[in-house]
Amino acid sequence: MDKTTRILTVDDSASMRALLNHALTSQGFDVAQAEDGEVALEWLALNEVDVVITDINMPRLDGFGLIEKLRQGNRHRDRPILVLTTESSEEKKARARQAGATGWIVKPFDPEKLVAAVRRVSH
Repeated sequence: MDKTTRILTVDDSASMRALLNHALTSQGFDVAQAEDGEVALEWLALNEVDVVITDINMPRLDGFGLIEKLRQGNRHRDRPILVLTTESSEEKKARARQAGATGWIVKPFDPEKLVAAVRRVSH
């Protein structure tokens, strides 16, 4: 039996976290959630995941900062990180890539495309 893919979603919107949780758990993924980059870092210090999905615009530590911090250490250097955001400018995409993002998904997201992206980066 395959190991269940574990995903951490990071978004300051409770409704977006609920949508992500439903879209991913209904496809058999194990989902943990954090409301900003600081909470995500605290959680990741004690837990393992296969994929991180993060928003960009969040209080305390935004998605760019989270990606940069995760890429600094060896533990998360190769972890797939998908950015899920309302931002669609090429400048923001380039900044996310430079920080170390694996992929980019624009909100509102299509659940099937989100699941396909997660499967693509986690295998």
